[in-house]
This record gives sequence, C-alpha cells and structure tokens, in this order.
Amino acid sequence: MLRGHGESRRHRPGALARIASQLASGSHGGSDRSEAKDHARWGEGSALATARGGRRAAVLLAAGLAAGLVASGQPAPVRAQAPPPVHEPEPEPEPEPEPEPEPVDGPKTPPDGTTGHDTDAEAEAADNGPGPEEGADTEAARDLSAMPDPPGAQSASPGEPGAPAPTAAPAPQAAPRKPEPARAPSLSPPRILSSPPPRYPSSELAKGEQPSVILHVVLDERGLVQAAHVDHSAGDAFDSEALSAVQRWQFVPAKRGDRPVPASVHVAVHFRLPQFDLSHAGEGEVLQQTTSEGRTFGPEPFTDPGDAGYGASAQVELKAMRSEGRGASQVRVGRDVLEAAPRLEGAEVLRTAPGLYLGRAEGDAVAHRLMLRGFDADHGQDLSISVGGLPINLPSHIHGQGYADLGLLIAESVHGLQVTEGVYDPAQGDFSVAGSIDVDLAVEARGVRLKGGYGSFGTMRALALWAPPSEAKGTFVAASLRGSDGFGHNRMSRAGSAVAQLDKRVGAFRLRTLALFHGARADTAGVLRRDDIDAGRVDFYDVYPLASARAQNALTARAIAGFFAEYRGEQGDNGALGLWLGYDDFRLQENFTGFTQRSGRLLGVVGRGDLIEQANRTASIGLRARYRTAPYEPFTAWSGRIELGVDGRLDSIGQVQNLVDATRNQTWDQRVDADVRATDIGLWGDAELELTRHVTLRAGARADMLFYDVDDRLQNLIPITRRDSFIEGYRRTAAGLALGPRTSAEIKPLPWLSLLAAYGEGYRSPQARTLEDGERAPFTKVRSADVGARIALEQVLELRLVGYWTHLSDDVAFEAREGRLERIGASRRLGAALYAESRPWRWLVGSASMTYVDAELLEPPPPSAAEPQPAFEEGQNLPFVPPIVARLDLGAHGDLSRRWGAYPPRLRAGTGLSFLSARPLPYGAFADPVGLWDVSLGAGWGPWSLSLEVYNLLDSRYAAIEYNFASAWQPEETGSRLPARHIAAGAPRSVMVTLEVQL
Repeated sequence: MLRGHGESRRHRPGALARIASQLASGSHGGSDRSEAKDHARWGEGSALATARGGRRAAVLLAAGLAAGLVASGQPAPVRAQAPPPVHEPEPEPEPEPEPEPEPVDGPKTPPDGTTGHDTDAEAEAADNGPGPEEGADTEAARDLSAMPDPPGAQSASPGEPGAPAPTAAPAPQAAPRKPEPARAPSLSPPRILSSPPPRYPSSELAKGEQPSVILHVVLDERGLVQAAHVDHSAGDAFDSEALSAVQRWQFVPAKRGDRPVPASVHVAVHFRLPQFDLSHAGEGEVLQQTTSEGRTFGPEPFTDPGDAGYGASAQVELKAMRSEGRGASQVRVGRDVLEAAPRLEGAEVLRTAPGLYLGRAEGDAVAHRLMLRGFDADHGQDLSISVGGLPINLPSHIHGQGYADLGLLIAESVHGLQVTEGVYDPAQGDFSVAGSIDVDLAVEARGVRLKGGYGSFGTMRALALWAPPSEAKGTFVAASLRGSDGFGHNRMSRAGSAVAQLDKRVGAFRLRTLALFHGARADTAGVLRRDDIDAGRVDFYDVYPLASARAQNALTARAIAGFFAEYRGEQGDNGALGLWLGYDDFRLQENFTGFTQRSGRLLGVVGRGDLIEQANRTASIGLRARYRTAPYEPFTAWSGRIELGVDGRLDSIGQVQNLVDATRNQTWDQRVDADVRATDIGLWGDAELELTRHVTLRAGARADMLFYDVDDRLQNLIPITRRDSFIEGYRRTAAGLALGPRTSAEIKPLPWLSLLAAYGEGYRSPQARTLEDGERAPFTKVRSADVGARIALEQVLELRLVGYWTHLSDDVAFEAREGRLERIGASRRLGAALYAESRPWRWLVGSASMTYVDAELLEPPPPSAAEPQPAFEEGQNLPFVPPIVARLDLGAHGDLSRRWGAYPPRLRAGTGLSFLSARPLPYGAFADPVGLWDVSLGAGWGPWSLSLEVYNLLDSRYAAIEYNFASAWQPEETGSRLPARHIAAGAPRSVMVTLEVQL
C-alpha cells in the first residue's frame, strides 16, 4: 500500500510469521500458494526510500518467503502488479507448525518471524552487524535477492527466458554457522534522517499523474549527497524536481566499524498532486514502499549503477578512489558551503578555502592575486590548481611562474573543493608549495537554468546552463557572459566562459570528457602613488592622466580539454587515466614605475614611459595515470594498499617583453624574445597501512625530472655603443631532478576525534629563461610539516586545528621595474590554522577559518651595483605576506510552510566576511589591513528566483594590492630613487540584482 509522508506505521512481526506459516503449510495447495504469492506482490510505482528499520523488515520478509520456498521445493514467482485494495487487517491466527527446515548457512530467524530482538535499539544494532568485504556479496544481498524489479522493469517467472535463477534464502532455526575467519570492522549502511517531499511540476498538473522517480545517490563519509542521477525516469520535469529534492535529504553516513565511509544508495522520490495535504509530514519521515500487509522496505547501499534490482544487492562502498587524511589541513568544501555567501564571479568560490585570500589587482583579464598559508602566491606560483582534473598552472609564464587564471570558472558548475594545504600527497606535483586545490565540476539541479543580472557600474551577467535530467550530475553544458564599465576610470571589461562535461558509467568504468573555454579583455588603471592620492593630485579610483597609464590593458584566451577514465574493480582496486590538451594566449600592457626606463636598443632614448608589454603563448599536452591495489589483509584488522602514479606534460612556450611608447604606438625597447620547450615527467608511489581502525599510516615518495630547451634570442644583448663580432642570442638546454618523501599518520582514539601529523618535501620549478646551458635546474626545495586534530560531530560540526612549519631553499618577491618576480633567498614560515564547518540545522550552514603565520626571510640577497641597498634584510618578515587571514561564510535557506498556489515560497540569505591584516612591504613599510563584508538576499517561487547581492557593504576604501618601490610619474622631472607606497584600488560598494528561471 502506498503511503504519504507522516502515515508510516510500525512493523508487525506477527503478520510476517503468519505469511511464513501459510507458505510452509500450504506448499502443495494451489489456493494457499496463490495467497502466499499475493502477499509477495508489489504495487507499481511504490516507494524505495529508506525508512528507519526498513532494512530489517526487508530481511524478515525475505526470510518468510524463503521458508515457503524451502518447504515447497519450488520458487514462487514475483510479479509487479497493482496493490490490492485497502482493508482493515484481520485477526492474526495462531501459526501452524512448520516442518523442520534444512540447514542453511545464513542468519537465524526465530519461528515467530521476528528478528529475535525485543526493542528497536537491539534490532538496529543487528543491522549494524558484520558486513561484507569490498567486492564481496553480503548476507543482506542474499536475503534481499527475492525482491522484485523496480517499476517499469521487466520481470519473468522461473523457467522463462531471462528469468533470474532462484536464490535460496536462510530458513528459520538454521543450523549453527560454521566458524568464519576474523573479518575487518563491521559495516552499517546509510540511513535517511529526513526526506522533504519534492515540488510538483506545474507543467504536469493537467495530467494528474503521481509518479515515482528512482535515483542513484552517492554519499560522502559525512552522509552528504555528493552525486545523484536518474535511474528510472518519470519525465524531465519530474526528474528535475526529484534531483532537487534529494539534495535536501539528510542521511546518517555509512560506517565501517565506527569510521564513516562513502556509500551509494537507490532511493525513490514520490510525487503527489497538490490537493493532497502533506503539510503534516514530520521531519525524518519518508515515503515508503509497502506490501499489502503494510510492511516497509528500503533500499540498501550498492556499488553497481547498472544493477536493476534497486535494493536487491547491498554493498557499502568501503573506500574512496584515493585515500584522504593527508594531514589536518586537508579539507573538503561542499556545494552548500560554496553557495552560502554571494559570489561576484566564479573564481570567488575559492575564498572559502581555509586561509586563502583572493583579489583582483590587475583587471578582469589578468589572473587573481592569491595568498595562502603565509605565501604570497602571486598568480599561482605557490598553489597548484586543477579544475575537473585539468591542470591550470602554466610553467615559465612571462607574467609569473605557475600562472593560473581562474576566470574560466563558472560558479554554478562548481560542486566542491578539495583543499590540501602543505605538500604531503605524492600526487602533488609542481607549484604545490603552499598546497593544492582541486575543483570538482557538477550540477545538482537538473534541467535548463537561465540567469540574468544587472548591477552597479553597468555590470551585467548572463548564464545559460543545461543539465539533462536523465544523465548523471557530472553531465552538463554552461556558458557565462560578463561585462562592466568598471568602477572609476579605465576599468571597462568583457569576459566569457564556457564549460561542457559528459559523464558516463560503462560497467566498471566511469568515462568523463571535459572542455573549458575562456576569453577576456579589460582595461586597467594600474597603480597610484599614495602621496599623490593624499595630495589630491589623483582620486583613489582614478588613473594617471598620461597616455602611458591610460593605455594599460590585458587580453587572455584559453582552451583546455581532457578525457578521463576511472576504473573500480570488484576486489576494491581502482585506477584512473587522463589525457588533456591546452592552449593559452596572453597579452598585457602595464606601467608600474612611470618614466624611469632607458632603452638598451636605441641610443640615448629615455622617458617614453615604462609601459611594459608582455605576451605569452603556451601549447600543452599532458597525461595523468594511477593505479591503486585491492586491500591486502595479512592480519586481523590490518589492511594495506599500494598506489602508483605517473604525470607527464609537454609545454611549448613563446614569450615576448617590450617597452611600448603609447603616444606613437611604437616599441622603443626589447627585453625578452624567447621560445621555451619544457617537459615534466613525474613518478610517484604511495603505501597505506591501517593498523586496526584507530591507526592509519601513509608513506610515499615522488620524483620529477624536468627538461628545458631554451632559444633566447635577446640574451647577451650587444649595447648600442659597441660593435661586437657576435650575434645576440643564447640557446641552451638544462635538466633537473626533484625527489622527496611524503608521509602522514592518523590516530583515532575516539570516533569523533582524529590526531594527524604529516611531513613532505616538494618543489617549485624554475623560470626557464634563468637557466644556464647544462645546468642542473635549481628547483626551489620545499620542506613542510603539520600536526593537528580533527573533530567531527556527525553533520553538526567539523573542527580542525593545525600547526605547521615550512622551509623554502629560496623565495621570490615582486620586482616592479621588470614587472616580474625575482629571487630573494631562503625563508621560513611558522603558523597555525583553525577551520570550522557547521550545519546545526538543515536550513543553516556556515564555515569559518583563521590562519596566523610568522614568515621570516633567512638569507637576503647581497648588495650589487644595480641594487647597492637591497630592499630585504635578514630576519625581516616576508613582504606581502599577511600575518592573519580570516574568512566567514554563512548561509540560510528554506521553504515556507504555507503554499502560494502550487508552490511554497523559498527564502535565502547569505553573508561573507574577509579580513586581511596589515602586511609588511619592502623597505620597512606596511600595507593597510583589509576588511570586506558581502551580503545577499533571495526569494523564489516555483521555477523563478530573484536575488539581491551587495558587495563591500560598508564601502571600504581598500587596496587590492599594495607595493613599495621607487617611481617617477612626471615625465619632465627627474624621478626620486626613494621608495613610495603604491596601490591598486579594490572595488567600492556594488549592487547586483539577478533573475533566475529553472525549467
């Protein structure tokens, strides 16, 4: 019988005993057998959503059916048909004597049909009993093998073609089990805490249907929904609403022993016409699938998405594809946290990463400025970033080593972030100095999504997204266009991004194809001297009224695509292979110092403006592959695995740097004209050993060999005053090896407490043009160590506290005259970080982080003829590194209980706070602290949503970046060599109104 929310009834074990008795006593009577068959029938479209105790009831019914099968010697066919009429149950007769069952190896069931537990607590404890090893059939799978196919699936009677073979189920009072060898910690499946009903699609009201949509739902170790796709469709409109509804469901995670593990379940989402009053449904109640006797059954976790049994096979997914817990600083940020605070552009989802500050200092066509864990990572030199498995950092880029432009991100397609601070995972390669961030792409709400927004300074944004309801949430296409007249002068921008991903499962393989496209052009105001602002010569949001300043602009275009295949074996082994291609085109004109430069190519030419032109084109090809073995268990409760991997990439780079006379559109000096071919081959291995459920050890190593072929056509420049007998240029090759261990340990004394420690050695590759012929490439050596604790109180609170130490063999700092980074010597960082994530109620989510660091320069550069008074001295705090970085994200959302028409109104509110403390600058100066507050309010009804977002609510005047160097902005005067503070202004308060429709 199909029941709505709030109408579930308690299980009645006595009725199950009657079914078993009738099946046993009437094994040779046609009428009794027919009655037994009626008890086994299922109604079409009945629910499969898991209810509390559903798994236990499923086992009980299977045991009763099995008793009849054993007694009769014939399997009873199971057919999907309409449920019998509703009637009041008759008094239960006394069970008749049952024949002595044959011994069957399986769970014991007392003759009365109950589980032998007097209380629900005892029954629940039984449900959490010994579970399967990975890749093995479970007892629950055998118990439930007689369950029917889902609605719409074809069923057959025994003996017909395609009919499943009868499966012997355990009989009551089975013989004692044979002793079994000791197993790993027991498994318990996930359970539903609450399942709010879906919205009924208004477009389907006229049809009067009440269908069910069956979904495959993937849960992480916290019980949060990570993926959901349709396995049995009821049409696009119903599928889309079902996928949206299941994202609001709450689950108790699956566990192996006391340790939460990821899992997969089949659930069914039921639709009722709006005239049915479901407002009385209590939190935690679920739609149930019942037999005519009123017994509930829920689906079990499974791993095979192609299984048509929908609950007939049960297996908890014991391991993630790759081991986690690489230190207390490894954090997974979910979609709900990313959506909590407003985001002006896609890249701003990274602001939720603990200790990360992200700012726009050079316009919308130049990569963001990144700061993490006490590192001024500039445009990505110290932070490795990948999007959907595609590497974003570009080696030996003209504007900065490891250049990573995140303008290609579309916020609506970002599903989560995997943040690994430090270098403790052997899979982390180049640029993982402060850590790495892996951006996961997926779309939960299926269907067509259209958004249009307009706001301050002529800012507009349009989004079109299509996520086919019948496909996995990893399959979608999205495009975003954005434009703005810009705050202040010379800040107009245009940008566009597109992303397409196809995600398919074929047997044991998951196949994924991904393509990203991005283009942008923007004018930029560059930097202003603080003393000019204070004197009123220029406004805070102005640009110098000079051709060399007004000509500042940037253009970028990038395309990157890849194919990925993931394999999961039946024994728990898994692997992955990825191939990718990329192309990047970048051009920038920027003036930092005004009029200080002198030409090296034209005799006596000076003072035409320090407008630096940089151009970089990179074509790349690469691969990633790894294989992780099945678990090896030499002793009871001991488990070990080994993983091997390989990375490879080839980059062909062309780069140019000139000085441009903006008044004449002429090049008046050349600084760089080079071609670089760089090859990086990395090998790594990792071993994991679980010593009981309380201790996990991981140890591995990584080796990278890098090769460089450089054609530097302007090297060994011949001064204009000399006539030498050689031609400019210097061609050379170089190679280097980087090798380092990676290790971590996790001790779990309590189910909610983990103590972690980690140590690793990594590297940062050199800028290719700085290498000499035959040189062993001087990698920056990185040594890092963490120690900390993680507290996880189910879904209510997750807390991480960590202390860390990092040493670099040589560091870098910004050099304004050439607009690039230069080496400054060895450095050390000592710090602590706190991260908290909480979901106290289903309508509220929040995260907060704070990082403190003491960053010290150990070996400053010595004085030279060009720099007799270096900007850096031993023991000083590293420039541009803020000692404190803090971030708060808080979001609330929910539906009102009263309906307006066919839908209840939806409300949403969010806020984001960022704080950056005063940070040291070269020559003893300090930058001002930065504090930003963003808020958003939104309302929705049916497919429509309207939101208001306010950025920099308090209208703070702040510097997106601040420098200290000498400059001269008056071309007719001789510039001072004394350093001065320079700022690139951040955006003032801005408002954005967005209208969205979900079809």
